[in-house]
Amino acid sequence: MSPEAGRLLGGDHDEGPRRHLALVPDRPLRVVDVALWYGERSGGIRTYLDAKVAQLADHPDVEHHLITPGPAERHAGGRHELRAVRLATSNGYRIPLGGGGLRRTLRDLRPDVVLLHDPFWTPRGVSAVAHEVGALAVAVHHGSSELDAAGIPGPQSAYVPLFRAWLRRASREVDAIMSVVDTTADCGRPADVPLRLGLHDAFRPRPEVPRGDETVYVGRLAREKGVFALLEAAARSAEPWPLRFVGSGPARERLAARAARLRIAERVHFAPFVGDRDELARLYAGARCVVMPGEHETFGLVGIEAAASGARAVCCTTAPSGRLCGTLVHRYAPGDVDGLAAAIAAARAATPDHDASAALARRHAWPQVFAAELDTLRHLVRRPRVRAV
Repeated sequence: MSPEAGRLLGGDHDEGPRRHLALVPDRPLRVVDVALWYGERSGGIRTYLDAKVAQLADHPDVEHHLITPGPAERHAGGRHELRAVRLATSNGYRIPLGGGGLRRTLRDLRPDVVLLHDPFWTPRGVSAVAHEVGALAVAVHHGSSELDAAGIPGPQSAYVPLFRAWLRRASREVDAIMSVVDTTADCGRPADVPLRLGLHDAFRPRPEVPRGDETVYVGRLAREKGVFALLEAAARSAEPWPLRFVGSGPARERLAARAARLRIAERVHFAPFVGDRDELARLYAGARCVVMPGEHETFGLVGIEAAASGARAVCCTTAPSGRLCGTLVHRYAPGDVDGLAAAIAAARAATPDHDASAALARRHAWPQVFAAELDTLRHLVRRPRVRAV
């Protein structure tokens, strides 16, 4: 292994080619997560990765590394930032200056498994380097062609085929796909590995927090997140409930303008991004209900976080997290704004069920989620490799 690898890994390592994990069963599994959309105020992907870093920091059976874009290149404590330029000030996203630094870092780390969380950071190059060093390449499917297309002004039907073609090309060389939804339409093959949704221990019932009257949205303010449908539902509601948007994003000004045109501006309020988990759990608990209106959600931690915190939640029938929450979540069909308004009315009228919320929090605690994920990755590493063509 190169001297640079020794520096990155924080210790002395034998020179020469590394044997495959199947031949070295007593060595910790070396896992590298690569994430492009990892900003200071990003949502579910960063939540998942930060929880993973914390859970695996002192795990005896795994050596974990996280590679993300950053303002300058630096490598310390299992975190690796590669120089990138800022793209979106509202969420802190950055675009890397090419893929050379990423490929070099992967060669130095020599992982057993590379988890690629975005299809836009040289995915085929990452797969090639992973295979070069004897690692598995796993594409983590957080989004979808419909979600990406919904973020672009104009007819979605024109963009979906383009994104779908890119996703299929990006996933062609990977050894497995990890997802919480069916990836056949986007990737041309079903997911091999389940992507599990988890919860920070701050998300638990808070019966001491008074339940207020606001309907609350938490997340990125962007059209693909269903925020404009939520405004329409508020305008159609028979009850003039107050609506609070918590977060940042490119649609902030357009949301305010649309609320004025709908004549509900006095009912609509905006609050900044909340990063502290305990504060966020209390915000959920104090809401009359929490709405996750996106029709294209393929991760959607807000729904399960809110339900575990004791809130009544609303989400689309297509949101995977809603299926985990049982009666704590009220659902509506895609494209049905009247159905969304009805689901909000039902959630606002329902009584919190703190016992069910506590049970949900216990079932989906991050330690259990990552223990199951590691078991799955070990199984993948040891199984015979049959790569999709």
